[in-house]
Amino acid sequence: MSPAGSSPSESVWQVPDHVRRELLTLLSAEPSVPARLTYEEFLDWADEDTLAEWVDGSVVMASPASAHHQELAIFLTTVLATYASIHDLGTVLTGPFQMKLARSGREPDVLVVLKEHLDRLHTTLLKGPADLVVEIVSEESVGRDRGAKFEEYREAGIPEYWLLDPRLDQAEFYWLDERGRYQLAPISADGVYRSRVLPAFWWRVDWLWQRPLPDPTRVLLEVDRAAYGAFLRERLRDTQE
Repeated sequence: MSPAGSSPSESVWQVPDHVRRELLTLLSAEPSVPARLTYEEFLDWADEDTLAEWVDGSVVMASPASAHHQELAIFLTTVLATYASIHDLGTVLTGPFQMKLARSGREPDVLVVLKEHLDRLHTTLLKGPADLVVEIVSEESVGRDRGAKFEEYREAGIPEYWLLDPRLDQAEFYWLDERGRYQLAPISADGVYRSRVLPAFWWRVDWLWQRPLPDPTRVLLEVDRAAYGAFLRERLRDTQE
């Protein structure tokens, strides 16, 4: 006999209370983090949705990025990738994408790999240092970005490191000197930063803190009007053919 409200064709499974509690516990539990892993084991364990980095055999979990963090990363990637493409400089990647260093596997917010180092780039990771790395600071990441990562990137010989802190509207740009130490790069009196890794690339630091962020097309036209204008005209001709 079927319970009230059920048709004879329906089967009703009564889940015992202890089974229901066990299921709820399993479904609500945080993903288990292995105690120690080799880098290869870490890559097998983590999928593309896992917010984690590998440091000296340990897994370091990260918190999801805020909406503004993502918007800033997309803005940076769009401008830098377009500039690099126009001038045939290399490639620009946005996180999460693994960068394997001597004692860590990090996922910077933005990476620039110059053309002469593209042999380091593989399908799922960069085997070796990028030429320029950007980290967008958050409450959760500030200690890593200014501490462990700063030292790891210096040791790896990454020539240029940008630390962008939207909480404070503060940007710090570091260049690796001939002694292998990071030195704070200059920002001009009118607020312009000029990259050492990307030839002739510059921008106004206050663009990074505008709400909403500037249109990348307008930024590129101001930064590199002649080359970007020619690029846009060529793209327009391609669409008309």
